[in-house]
Amino acid sequence: MNRYRRRTFGLELVMIAIALVVGFPLYVLVNLAVRAPSDNSSPLRPTTSPTLDNFTQAWQQGGLGGALANSVLVTACSVFIVLAVSAFAAYPLARATARWSRGMFLLIMLGLVVPFQLASLPLYQTMRDLGLLGTPWALILFYSGLQVPFTTFLYVGFLRALPRDFEEAALIDGCTPLKGFLYVVFPMLRPITVTALVLNAVAVWNDFFTPLLYLSGSAQQTMPVAIAGFVGQYVTDWNLVFAALAISIVPILAVYFALQRSIINGFAGGLKG
Repeated sequence: MNRYRRRTFGLELVMIAIALVVGFPLYVLVNLAVRAPSDNSSPLRPTTSPTLDNFTQAWQQGGLGGALANSVLVTACSVFIVLAVSAFAAYPLARATARWSRGMFLLIMLGLVVPFQLASLPLYQTMRDLGLLGTPWALILFYSGLQVPFTTFLYVGFLRALPRDFEEAALIDGCTPLKGFLYVVFPMLRPITVTALVLNAVAVWNDFFTPLLYLSGSAQQTMPVAIAGFVGQYVTDWNLVFAALAISIVPILAVYFALQRSIINGFAGGLKG
């Protein structure tokens, strides 16, 4: 039986300190989100008379209903396309031994090196020529291309550490390579799929620059852009800002807590491989 030692006590103090550092911004967020606008005391002081009116006003004044729907549409479609394309691309890249496989993999990995900001102007002109500016489909197309290299990298690394016994047995039994991937290999990729899903969803959901660029001048907006609308040059209602931020993080937190066990297994499997 392990004894409680000084080292254990020191580790607990470090963990408590880290938890306080991480939890402090969340405390300020919730504290100001439920505080009345007339209360001008320090943000660190606990709110004595919490109110939910800030959430109602933020939802109505900021048009958060439409922004939330757009964010859900863009995130869901983008992540689905990224996962599907990356999984199908990673399978032959991880299993093939020909020279083209390594060269194609390196070509895809260039997408991780080249900053997308360099291509902002050409991409904007392309979206304009396609007539997609001001629509969520411009964002879906952009994110689908932007996130594929990183997700393919995750899938390839996981597949290379995955035994081939099950898929080879399926091929011997007469299963085609496509069906072998869909019914044998892909179910075993669930840990890394869930991990990639959450990482991509967070990146797409929280992005501010791209929606501001492609949806500018239209009635369409996503949650980050809608929240930024509360911040003005002369007047800023921080209670509404923090209330809107609290609303915006709820969907991502719900997805994370629902898939928490699979996410941990995905990271553990990747580290083990």
